[in-house]
Amino acid sequence: MLNPLNISNKHIVVTGASSGIGRATCIQASKLGAKISLISRNEDKIKETIALMEGVEHKYYLFDFDDIKGIDNIISQIVAEQGMIDGLVHSAGIGSNRPIKLVKPDFVEKMMRINYLSFVELLRIVSSKKNSRENASFIGISSVAGSHGERTQSAYAGSKGAMDAVVHSFAKELAPRKIRVNTIAFGMVDTDAYKNFAISGCNTDELLEKQICGIIPTEYAANAICFLLSDCSKYITGGTLNYDAGLLS
Repeated sequence: MLNPLNISNKHIVVTGASSGIGRATCIQASKLGAKISLISRNEDKIKETIALMEGVEHKYYLFDFDDIKGIDNIISQIVAEQGMIDGLVHSAGIGSNRPIKLVKPDFVEKMMRINYLSFVELLRIVSSKKNSRENASFIGISSVAGSHGERTQSAYAGSKGAMDAVVHSFAKELAPRKIRVNTIAFGMVDTDAYKNFAISGCNTDELLEKQICGIIPTEYAANAICFLLSDCSKYITGGTLNYDAGLLS
């Protein structure tokens, strides 16, 4: 039977692979036939992810995206060991809420470095002809906060908005190689990050009332990502897919 989301024989790099959306993406993409190179800081959790995946060609790599200068080396190692890259999913990131009086430069710089600058550096390096094939698909995991940030989300919203903005330029530059670049702006997804958001004192019940389809299960978030990795989306590039369960409706 025809499977329009077939991504078999594709080599996909997934960051933030030890939990949440990153973990769900690894699991779903493996079921759809992809070979995954997983990146995370936490070895125990990334091993748990691999144990949940199908297939045997997957390999994990330990890396902290606070180290922007080290990205070139880790991608070179992945390509040397796993082959040319067909897809990138940048799910690694941090989210922390602070009122404006506490939004100091060091806090903003770290948020931008891990959420935005690492994405730009990954795109720069992975898009090299020595690292990726034509028709590759690169995806950044963004948030509705990038365009509709809640109170105390200023730094986080800025970093996600920057991710959404940069894909327009990258997509135009990479179009001659038929490489697509997009972000997905998720609403609230059922992850540890969402639970921490609730613990921080934010009124998540009020937000969920606005998200009329309810909280998004991680496997559904992964389905949207796999859609953008597949040839089904070969005419989608340079944009942001809103996957918000009706939050912005």
